[in-house]
Amino acid sequence: MDEEYDVIILGTGLTECILSGILAVEGKKVLHIDRNDFYGGECASLNLTQLYQRFRDGAAVPPELGRDRDYYIDLIPKFLMQDEGLINVLVYTDVLRYLEFVAIATSMVYCDGKIFKVPSTPTEGLTSPLVGFFQKNNARKFISFLLNWKKDDPKTHEGLDLEKVTMNEVYKHFSFNEDTQEFIGHAMALHLDEKYKTRPAIETCRPATMYLISAAKALERSAGSPYIYPQFGLGDLPQGFARLSAVYAGTFMLNTPVDEIVREKGKFVGVRSGDQVARAKQVIGDPSYFREHVRKTGRVIRAICILREPIPNTAADSAQIIMPQRQIGREHDIYITCLSHEQKVCPQGRWIASISTIAETTGDPKDEIAQALKLVGPIEQIFVSVSDVYEPADDGTASDVFISRSYDATSHFETVYNDVKDIYKRVTGNELTLQKRPVNAEQA
Repeated sequence: MDEEYDVIILGTGLTECILSGILAVEGKKVLHIDRNDFYGGECASLNLTQLYQRFRDGAAVPPELGRDRDYYIDLIPKFLMQDEGLINVLVYTDVLRYLEFVAIATSMVYCDGKIFKVPSTPTEGLTSPLVGFFQKNNARKFISFLLNWKKDDPKTHEGLDLEKVTMNEVYKHFSFNEDTQEFIGHAMALHLDEKYKTRPAIETCRPATMYLISAAKALERSAGSPYIYPQFGLGDLPQGFARLSAVYAGTFMLNTPVDEIVREKGKFVGVRSGDQVARAKQVIGDPSYFREHVRKTGRVIRAICILREPIPNTAADSAQIIMPQRQIGREHDIYITCLSHEQKVCPQGRWIASISTIAETTGDPKDEIAQALKLVGPIEQIFVSVSDVYEPADDGTASDVFISRSYDATSHFETVYNDVKDIYKRVTGNELTLQKRPVNAEQA
């Protein structure tokens, strides 16, 4: 450990491991440290024993739940859209070769006390009750506008500069009512709350376009939703990028405490563990390693539920359900994911449902997600947590300390990818440009 590196990375969460892999491929000498004895950090996938150690103080696992090794339970459940940025990173770095993805069977949205399938084909769009009859023609025009829009071609803009006008102005332009706005903003663009309406429309139109392209790709594969998921849990994602980093001479040290962040004249120079010090020009890490350099922005409620049957009225081995805030009397949406043995995360006869949302009170978190708990049906075991959400207090360029953001309550990875791009630019001074990884005789 007593060596000089280009960059030291603390924590093996997905954000940190992606950056570790990319920087190692680019020729940086990387040292990657984690205080835990497993990869993934806060986005790890746990077996039953690890789950009970974390949430039940190491209590004995009920034998009726089955074998420990049959469970891969995500601490932070998320799905990937088939056209989102992280997929491009997986392809271009060739980490995709380490993973096997399966399609999520259905995506649904809660409306008027029931759940409905989110349309993923043109036929479903025409028949879906989520968009009113007289709104469907307007919706077709909007979809055509999104798919034809080109930033550098004003002829495709219909007089709307998406980087300047708000989403409210776009909704007015297409004469969308409140129900259709909810569908676009929450079921397609996956916004957590209504704040997006007064922000630049590009922040909604871009993810809505990504949803449409992902849905088209799903249709080509006869999949029931635009979402995919890696078999054996999300914990394999950071491990895949860690393996990439190791192939390019990245050094990993798990189960290694970080006793001190060493600074000289206010700038980072190294990390001390015990009596050893590793020196580097820069450090990247998750907020748990830099409590004095982050600010709290909120709290996330998450509930992991082990079920004996699928969520009622889904009729699927896997599903995403969005409960828009307007439908449930909250400020923020609630997201529900459900997985089964088809994704190899639990034994046959069990399902894993996960619920996540932004905490809005300081009371019992179960009260805040009560409607979601009712929706998922009978629960055999439940594990509830409330986590603080942090963001870096500064951009890190003055101290050479670059900190990632906490994982949010959304059910997708686009915010993670945006954080990766942001940190990469601050660390290197350059935009992240994805290039096919160099051919390398892999020994790992």
